[in-house]
Amino acid sequence: MEFVAGKSRDAESHGFEPVGLGSEIFTDARGVTRRVTHPAGFVPVTQLEHARLGVITPQMKRVAEREPHLTPVQVRDEIAAGRMVIPANVNHLKHKLDPMAIGRASKTKVNANMGASPVSSGTDEEVEKLQWAERWGADTVMDLSTGGDLDACRAAIIANATVPIGTVPIYSMIIGKKIEDLDWATIEASLHHQARQGVDYFTIHAGVRRAHLKHVKNRLIGIVSRGGSLLAKWMLVHSQENIMYTRWEEICKILRQYDVTFSIGDGLRPGGLADATDDAQIAELETLGELTERAWRHGVQVMIEGPGHVPFDQIEWNAKVQRTLCHGAPFYVLGPLVTDMFPGYDHITSCIGATAMAYHGAAMLCYVTPKEHLGLPKKDDVKQGCIAYKIAAHAADVALGIPGTRDRDDELTKARAALNWEKHFELSFDPDTARAYHDEDLDVDTDFCAMCGHDWCSVRISKEIQEFMSGKAEGFERGSPVRSAALTPEQQEILEKRGVLSPDEIHKLANKTAKQMAKVPKGQMAKEDKLTCHSDYVDPDTAKRLQVASGAASVSERLVQVDVRPALGIAKEDRVV
Repeated sequence: MEFVAGKSRDAESHGFEPVGLGSEIFTDARGVTRRVTHPAGFVPVTQLEHARLGVITPQMKRVAEREPHLTPVQVRDEIAAGRMVIPANVNHLKHKLDPMAIGRASKTKVNANMGASPVSSGTDEEVEKLQWAERWGADTVMDLSTGGDLDACRAAIIANATVPIGTVPIYSMIIGKKIEDLDWATIEASLHHQARQGVDYFTIHAGVRRAHLKHVKNRLIGIVSRGGSLLAKWMLVHSQENIMYTRWEEICKILRQYDVTFSIGDGLRPGGLADATDDAQIAELETLGELTERAWRHGVQVMIEGPGHVPFDQIEWNAKVQRTLCHGAPFYVLGPLVTDMFPGYDHITSCIGATAMAYHGAAMLCYVTPKEHLGLPKKDDVKQGCIAYKIAAHAADVALGIPGTRDRDDELTKARAALNWEKHFELSFDPDTARAYHDEDLDVDTDFCAMCGHDWCSVRISKEIQEFMSGKAEGFERGSPVRSAALTPEQQEILEKRGVLSPDEIHKLANKTAKQMAKVPKGQMAKEDKLTCHSDYVDPDTAKRLQVASGAASVSERLVQVDVRPALGIAKEDRVV
């Protein structure tokens, strides 16, 4: 789109232009031609402003590339309507940011929280957790640091992140001072500084109003949002309205300069089932709807944060009332947890609620880790939280029928039906864990697993019935029984944490193709100068000999106690054909 001061090329010949205005004419995804007027000389800055003028930015094109069910025009139109955001600070785009979208029309996204505290973690560990979260599917990351060198930690995370980074700016505003000392000069300086660093979205708790505090008095657990509780105290000390609310217009102008997206905070979200969907939560949500429209008038992108503890039967209503009150702005939800009595397992209690919330309208899910309510997540907690929430997001996308979402599920099913273990693992979200769990019981890729054994394997029986298509998909055929490779260090660590096998048994699985078989006599090396047991295929006689040569008193001590005749290439007489 070419911008022409005063009038557009398309409109010029028709004499449409009012004095002092420019306009753009474009066709939307539904084929409707639209004409948008704007002040003469207006230059769009944010993704929302570009979209309103019919411009498809490089970031919108990238989103369409990453989500093939959407076209660039559809992405543009969803952003223009306020139903989708692309958190992409102009300064973060100078680093490694790979643009993505959050919205109802896109796939459900997952956010991972991390950050140093006064008693735990530091910059290096947080950068490592960032990269770990990206590996396990986090679509955005929030740096919630409240201790250590916040500035250095934030800068390091932004410099290394390929995903959008969010913060809660009030945390850094009060380091070394009391909340009651917070003033506009501090707020303004901090917002500019973090935006210049490249933060892509800010959580601002501007929806907590003085009039709402009376609704909190009888809650079982009061205000659980850090930002919400801090600003509630500020209001009570100063007997004034929330400074983030009264300065909203100025805040919008700052965010527009850098195209920072609002993630308007839910400072009065419920912290327990008993407080869910109460007057405080709904009163704040109504204010969030007001703030959304005010931000849109400034051309700033908006998403809305949602509740964290909600009984399962209230989830659908919460999703629908948010869409209504907040005019369809993307909904970003923590969980919600559907029960409060399982600390240590809240990644499970919350991803149950998250699946339902995503199905009913949430666009992004904020992960919960096993450490929720207990402490800062460590590296493995981040992995567990990410995987739990990728499951929730994917399950919702499949249920919503987003084109192409189920393709990988179906491919894995074909591999499973064909008993093609290697393909099975390749298609899984976490191949190391799948492989390690399989080899824990039976380290041969044959036509059954240790869960049922040969004779009871329904998948094998279905495959052998000629009239069934099960297990016969082209490209998924399995070959002869395959001896699995030695465990990788990652797979060893997985089994060590499980604690089922002894260290010695894990060591043998990790070294079975080298140290364990080093006793094989000379002359038994393969053509590639590797031990015979490195071969993909193991014939029965060689397998028995290597088992005995490697130290077993008898073959039976080495073999899993299931029917392994098919694994050794021995046909059965009672095949179902």
